[in-house]
Amino acid sequence: MNVTAHEGDPAARGILVRGNETNDANGARHTVLGLLDALDLTPHVMAETGADGLGPFVRLWLNEHQTQAWAPNHDTLQLCETLHLDPLNQPADLTREIVVSLLMGPVAFEFPSLDELVSAVRIRCNIVQAARKTSLAFHTRALDRPLDCWTYDEDRGFTIRPGVSLITALTKATQPEVSGSLYAFSCYRATEYVMLLGIAQELETSNPALLQQLQAMWTTRPIASGEFHDVFLREQGSMDVPLPPRYFVPGDRTWFRNPDEPSADASGFEGSWVMYLGGGLFTNFWKYEQPYTLTRKCVEIYHWRHGLYRDENDDERINEARIEPLIEAALNNPAECQRILAVMERYREPRGVYTGAGGCIDTTREFARWVRPGTADLVLPAQ
Repeated sequence: MNVTAHEGDPAARGILVRGNETNDANGARHTVLGLLDALDLTPHVMAETGADGLGPFVRLWLNEHQTQAWAPNHDTLQLCETLHLDPLNQPADLTREIVVSLLMGPVAFEFPSLDELVSAVRIRCNIVQAARKTSLAFHTRALDRPLDCWTYDEDRGFTIRPGVSLITALTKATQPEVSGSLYAFSCYRATEYVMLLGIAQELETSNPALLQQLQAMWTTRPIASGEFHDVFLREQGSMDVPLPPRYFVPGDRTWFRNPDEPSADASGFEGSWVMYLGGGLFTNFWKYEQPYTLTRKCVEIYHWRHGLYRDENDDERINEARIEPLIEAALNNPAECQRILAVMERYREPRGVYTGAGGCIDTTREFARWVRPGTADLVLPAQ
């Protein structure tokens, strides 16, 4: 094994790419960073090559000094500010934020080829760009889609009409600047559509055959909920070994849990599924032009408990107008804001458990599976 430097155990961090036949760690590092347009990071990136039971590999990771300087305790929320990146207006800066975040990953991001690594970065860029434009009509019961692209069946749910592009259908359902309308569905379904759109856009160039299969699938039955997670997503972290609470990579999906049991019974307020946009911001599917900071998201979910009431059918509901002044007051009161964050920035408890000891931060992150011909692990079920 050829290692450029020893710095703890690199097996648990950074980017691991399989299929590399060279024993030259410096050359492998140059090749990988070159493909990612990140050669200027070379002085800060450690590299090793080797082989295990699955074959040869190259592993790259950001050195410990630079990780602590740029993202202390793996807090990537301030990474853009630290590195003077503008991911909203400069696509290259979004790519840079993704690459740096992957390189400092506390758990290795593994890829079966360099092509898969490149596609993974592009998918994350696609997801972020789509998520920035995604906006929904908030309604806990109504569901609708653009009628020119979608049709509904009680047994199958919403499927796309024959001859309609899946990419077009997803875009129109989620992006009002394209469709001219807001459509009502859950934030969970919105994250599925955004991730599926980002994957489909990459498949259009890197694996058209798989895109055709995906297109055919969505005209007969959609893949949703738990099955969507199993088919399309990889997951890092666990309840036993959680990811650092402020470690996010643009394009991640995560869940902010409502730790208050009474208000969590209100439909639509069990928690909040979001995409990480980078730059310290998370999606706000109800007001896409006002994305959330971690602080605002935590304070808002904390105050859901103060908007709880029962409607005429004795169902739990949340009066958001009532809690908006409470949210703003907390955000403008540093002491109160820190008190709330001390509660909410704890890791969440397991589903169904409400002891008061947990906060809203998830222990895992979800992101797209591999998609390239020959190495894709995104396998569609039989129709």
